[in-house]
Amino acid sequence: MNNCRHMRLLAFVVCCFLGLGWTSSLWAQRGHKQVDEANQAFAEEKYDEANTKYRDALIEKPDSPILHYNLGDVSYKKRDFEDALESYTKSLASDNILLQSKAYYNTGNTLYQMGKLPESILNYKKALELDPQDEDAKYNLEYVRAKLKDDSQKQNQQQQDQQQEQEQQNQQDQQQQNDEQEQQEKEQKEQDQQEKEEQKQQEQQEQEKSGENEEKQQQSGDEQDEQAEDEHEQPAPQETKEISKEDAERILNALQNEEQDLLKNQKRKKAGRAFRGKDW
Repeated sequence: MNNCRHMRLLAFVVCCFLGLGWTSSLWAQRGHKQVDEANQAFAEEKYDEANTKYRDALIEKPDSPILHYNLGDVSYKKRDFEDALESYTKSLASDNILLQSKAYYNTGNTLYQMGKLPESILNYKKALELDPQDEDAKYNLEYVRAKLKDDSQKQNQQQQDQQQEQEQQNQQDQQQQNDEQEQQEKEQKEQDQQEKEEQKQQEQQEQEKSGENEEKQQQSGDEQDEQAEDEHEQPAPQETKEISKEDAERILNALQNEEQDLLKNQKRKKAGRAFRGKDW
């Protein structure tokens, strides 16, 4: 159904309600002052005042279907749909078929405003059972049926869209999870490769260090061997022999005699030199 039909229904429900409220008010006993004042307040859209006066009238006639119906009209206008529904239900106790039909019709309108479309359809059907010629009930019945179908289709479409969005989200989540896993595996692989390279470098350094140590040990061993050879080649120092006191004195006397002989020889040489000076 198009938007024009939708707007026409909402406007029609209000107009129909006003008419029914005023008409049903005329069914009340005009001689009753409170009812007359309530009807007048309702016509002037003074709904709080009308509500008070209808309730005052109900004190005297608590079982009056017309008063309950009119009170339901006031509650509907005040958008107090729970109270309106209760009042329309009580008005169905009337023996008047037309009043029952209008009560079912307005109950359908109230349930529609409350968002209870299936229940609204049932009350429009009951109104048509009592008054098959009620065009307003026929119109609203078809309208609510179409709206219910449209809402169902929208709900199904919405569910499909949500399901599709959920599937897309799941795919994105799965893809993200796969990407993260691949990234982790890549990082782990790089880390393993780096550890292998570091281990390899460490092993090389250890090998180089071990080679240097072996070379140093070899050099140290060679030096020790050379030193041992040098020590072996050097002649062993002769042992010092101790001499007796007599030998020491003989050697000392011999040295002194040699020194005295040497001094005598030097004196002889000096005495044998001739003087070669000029004869002045």
